[in-house]
Amino acid sequence: MLTGFGVALSHMISWHVLAGLIVGILVGYLVGAIPGLTSSIGIALMVPFTFALSPVVSIVMLVTLYMATEYAGAIPAILMNTPGIPAAAVTALDGYPMRLRGEAGTALTMSILSAAFGSFVSTALLIVTSTSIASVALAFGPAEYFAIAVLGLSLVSSLSGSSMLKGFIGLFFGLGIGVIGTDPLDGVSRYVFTDGLLSGVTFLPALIGLFAMSSVFSMVEHAAEAPEALKSLPKISGQFGLMRPYLGTLTRSTLVGYLVSVIPGHGAVISAVVSYGLQKRLSKRPETFGHGNPEGLVAAETAANASVPGALAPMLSLGIPGSASTAVLIGALTLHGVQPGPLLFDKNPEIPFSIFIAMAVTMPFMVALGLGGARLWVRVTQVPKSVIAGLVAAMCMLGSYASQNDVFSIYITIFFGVIGYAMKKIHVEPAPIVLALVLGYLTESNFRRALLSSGGEYGVFVHPVPMLCLVAAVAVLVMPMIPRPGAKKALAVS
Repeated sequence: MLTGFGVALSHMISWHVLAGLIVGILVGYLVGAIPGLTSSIGIALMVPFTFALSPVVSIVMLVTLYMATEYAGAIPAILMNTPGIPAAAVTALDGYPMRLRGEAGTALTMSILSAAFGSFVSTALLIVTSTSIASVALAFGPAEYFAIAVLGLSLVSSLSGSSMLKGFIGLFFGLGIGVIGTDPLDGVSRYVFTDGLLSGVTFLPALIGLFAMSSVFSMVEHAAEAPEALKSLPKISGQFGLMRPYLGTLTRSTLVGYLVSVIPGHGAVISAVVSYGLQKRLSKRPETFGHGNPEGLVAAETAANASVPGALAPMLSLGIPGSASTAVLIGALTLHGVQPGPLLFDKNPEIPFSIFIAMAVTMPFMVALGLGGARLWVRVTQVPKSVIAGLVAAMCMLGSYASQNDVFSIYITIFFGVIGYAMKKIHVEPAPIVLALVLGYLTESNFRRALLSSGGEYGVFVHPVPMLCLVAAVAVLVMPMIPRPGAKKALAVS
């Protein structure tokens, strides 16, 4: 581990890396403060601008953008009751009532300090657990990787939203798209009706279309809606002593956020909801939750930001995306010739250890910018949606074209933008499609390689690790279908 940190430090001691870190924070704050944009959209839009950069500079910029976006979503949630990102909806439950009481400065201060605590402690947990997981996974072969990929695909149940059926629609759509192109073993073209698809559906333009371009269409649809006017801009309290009474909440929420998000598919939203619910149950004043109780704000923000290192753990150790944002990060690393997974710590140690260092170094910058620049970021929430839609659409087209220097990539982006917009209308989440696009190739190629290595014997999948993963995959799929006692009552209460 010390050797890895040494290699990473030799790369990190560069003004290019520092510049990438600062750009990532600034863009992350901008993306998070604009309602409708998420970390996955921000990362997808920035990936094309990393082509000329080194892999270390690129991943540092994208990971810090991811972290900053998760915090900045709390700014419009607290000030306007308009979450910048989905997880910030939990923050708004108590943050916005605090603002209405004239405590906006206190709420913003507590949110950034909670975010910093959760991110920093969970980064330490990431350093310890990811290297351990990776060292075990080094012994894996094609059968084990196939079983892990199937386990990853089974997480569609967690990414489906309110409907398993709609989640499977997205999953099978993504798997169908993934087989277009050249066979991974035989080299035979499959379902290719134009030369632009010989190498398959390019991941990045499809990703930009699903997340960013579909959001453009939604913004255009609601362009006539004026942003909520701010009555006054808050003064930011600098009292770090505000957090002393909530040390137990901070620690507990960090553990909840990290452990929940380590399970692929259980991202910031679930982490925030679980942490908020647990804190409400343990609180001496549960009736005040939702009416401006700082405990609720601290629990939600801490867990949501602790989920970022948690989601990175399966990505770095196993090559499985822990969230939609880490799926985009996998695509970004692949474009730079870096494959996430257990071999990453041996072949490219500068990547994971640079991420660890960058996440720790980012904290002081985030706190300083969060406490000192909130008045500026609040102004971003007042930009008309039509202006934002135009800027994002231009970046989508530019980024898609730059990814392949090919006009066909723009067609892919537009096509997936329409698909993403249509799926939003019928409440089909885009995350299962990304899951399929990322894991579909790994599933097929490792399944066939395992059979080739065993001479066509399916007994290769009966070994302990593949069997354990396959059984776990079945359990993950079946458990959400089993009705839980009191589930309807809990749903009604929430």
